Amino acid sequence: MISAGQKSLRPLSRIAASVAVLAVLAPILVVIFSWGSDQTEIWQHLIATQLSSLLRNTLVLLMGVGLCVSVLGISLAWLVVMCDFPGRAKFEWLLMLPMAVPAYVLAFVVLGLFDFSGPLQSFLSRELGLPLIDVRHEAVVVLVLSLVLYPYVYMLARSAFLSQSSDTIEAARSLGSGAWGAFFRVALPMARPAIIAGVSLALMETLADFGTVAVFNYDTFTTAIYKAWFGFFSLQAAAQLASLLLLFVALTLFAEKRLRGRRRYVQGSQLHHHFRHPLTGLRAWAVTAYCLLVLSVAFFLPVLQMLIWAFEVGAAQLDARFGALLWHSLSLALQASVLTVAIATLLAFSRWRAGPRQRAFFDLAQLGYALPGSVLAVGVVISFSRIEQQLLFPLQAWLGMEARSVLVGTVLALLAAYWIRFLAVASGPIDASLLRIRPSIPDAARTLGARPLEVLWRIYLPMLRPGLLTAAILVFVDVIKEMPATLLLRPYGWDTLAVRIYEMTSEGEWQRAALPALTIVLLGLVPVIISIKRTLK
Repeated sequence: MISAGQKSLRPLSRIAASVAVLAVLAPILVVIFSWGSDQTEIWQHLIATQLSSLLRNTLVLLMGVGLCVSVLGISLAWLVVMCDFPGRAKFEWLLMLPMAVPAYVLAFVVLGLFDFSGPLQSFLSRELGLPLIDVRHEAVVVLVLSLVLYPYVYMLARSAFLSQSSDTIEAARSLGSGAWGAFFRVALPMARPAIIAGVSLALMETLADFGTVAVFNYDTFTTAIYKAWFGFFSLQAAAQLASLLLLFVALTLFAEKRLRGRRRYVQGSQLHHHFRHPLTGLRAWAVTAYCLLVLSVAFFLPVLQMLIWAFEVGAAQLDARFGALLWHSLSLALQASVLTVAIATLLAFSRWRAGPRQRAFFDLAQLGYALPGSVLAVGVVISFSRIEQQLLFPLQAWLGMEARSVLVGTVLALLAAYWIRFLAVASGPIDASLLRIRPSIPDAARTLGARPLEVLWRIYLPMLRPGLLTAAILVFVDVIKEMPATLLLRPYGWDTLAVRIYEMTSEGEWQRAALPALTIVLLGLVPVIISIKRTLK
């Protein structure tokens, strides 16, 4: 039984949720329709100088990262699930730690260690007379991105392999398939949907990456958007470049859907393994060395090198400037997490008892996560500029006030970009928590005379608290790590830890970038630990 008060509140919540969906769609639409502006001269320059290289570099990154994360993620997941070797139990969760390291952090550590002026090449050249090697190569860019993105594939592939029945694998073995045959013909096809989902997430992050390619001076569409905006001073040209990047995102999502296809695989009745294949001797230690090598390069060595650099310049860096950077990062992350969780909760309630068409419409709000930060920044600025020019400036003039910007170049623009970008991140835990609430519980409260707000405060919020807290933590850390949108939209004087890293690495000041990078990595460990606890239950 639904009270009259709730019936009156439901249309209001649906209207607010619809506004949230339209707010997510607005940046996408203004980017798509940016081609109405004539930017012929800029495009002639881009076509003559770098458009072909932008296309090539972006495609090389996508193919290279897709291949590498597949090999790393699938192989590591299969080994920890199906084999027994020294350290397996610890590697099972340690291999998720690289998710805490932003790709741009690993990028500047690699350059600081292995560039021409780095300690390793300097030693080899001085002591052994070896020739210098240029590490600013596209293969290194692919490797850096792959090392921090393979956990997407690893976690999903591991879950898929764990869910596969041992009966199916044993049946393949009994029919004459060897270990490799059972893997390629049975286990891998059954895990394909999860693997494709993990690879797609890695490719989306690759398309959205700005810091890594900027550190290596490897031009892609994200760097071109930045240069068009701040180099050519053309926001419309940046929007048109952003629309091409958006096309890459759409093609990636379409390919992911096509690759999954309509195949379905039926599991056996026993969803457990009878045993893990024990590895002995050289093979066992080779697998341990492989896991340790990946983990060391992707996590332990970068963190160790940042600690060394931070201690070298620590006293000089721990000043008022660092305190301001930390405060800006934390305050923006806190505001964004509260705002995003509130909107995600509103959308969750609106979807909960909505019809199929309404639910599909509300699901559009999660498209923001597919938008690279640079694309979103361009869309937000253009949208806010039009709101100011067509609504706020005339209103200020009518009130006799001086026309001044209250949206563009303010914290509001940043917060808008954040909640649109990370709404999907917050929606996952909240939706999962809401689905666990039996409808009979709030219905019973209403029959006892509780008003809608009382039901929300005394029933829903306490039961949703774990999901709300998890969502807030995930958004909080993602905002601190986010670089391109922050770099493009931050108000004057509102530098953050991520922006400081970009500024220092642009000047080759690796040591001075270490402390803010180390702070981001330590904060990034929080959601990784949450993921580890969930996956190992």
